Amino acid sequence: MSIQWTLIAGVMYVELAVTIFLLIPIISPQRWHSIFKSRFLRSIGNMSHIYFKVFLGVLSLFFLDAIREMRKYSYELSEQQRGDHGYHLDAEMQAHMRLFRAQRNFYISGFSLFLWVVLQRLMTLISNLAVAMAEGHAALKQAKTASETAAQLLKQDKADKEEDQQKEANVSNEIKELKEDKRRLEAERDAALKQAEAVSREYDRMLEEHAKLQEQMKKASGAEESKKDD
Repeated sequence: MSIQWTLIAGVMYVELAVTIFLLIPIISPQRWHSIFKSRFLRSIGNMSHIYFKVFLGVLSLFFLDAIREMRKYSYELSEQQRGDHGYHLDAEMQAHMRLFRAQRNFYISGFSLFLWVVLQRLMTLISNLAVAMAEGHAALKQAKTASETAAQLLKQDKADKEEDQQKEANVSNEIKELKEDKRRLEAERDAALKQAEAVSREYDRMLEEHAKLQEQMKKASGAEESKKDD
């Protein structure tokens, strides 16, 4: 195997190992997201889209070259088999060997290209999942806080209603007491008026009696004076 295809095979093995490692359920998406957002990977990630496209282009070139060689050696082998002249077994074995190498390179480059795209997509999905989980936890905390706040508000509203009801009951009791005081004062007023009328009538009667007594005294004194004159 030539050097370039050895490198492509090594890349394929590395991609396969990283893909399997990313699929291990022991490591949470949040941990992977923190690793992806580390300072080292973030410095690399600033140019990751360029690296991805360049490496994708290189793998695509190797993949197309493998297809070209596979078609070339397949055509040569078919031409040898169709030819009228005889050919040796060694030539046929060499043709099959070259075709086998071309097919091997085709599968290596194809799997490398496929795993490179899958790896990139998998890392993106893990990062998005970690962000979604973080947002979900934040939303749950916010909803819990809002629920606690709503419960406190309901409790406060209930306490305010009870306080208002107590105030209404106190006001109603005060109104009842005021009404009772009013009735009591009205009764006392009526009794005082009746007593004042009785006193007034008694006073008038006493005045009349006093006037009568004065008249009687005047008559008596007039009679005495008339007797003295006689």
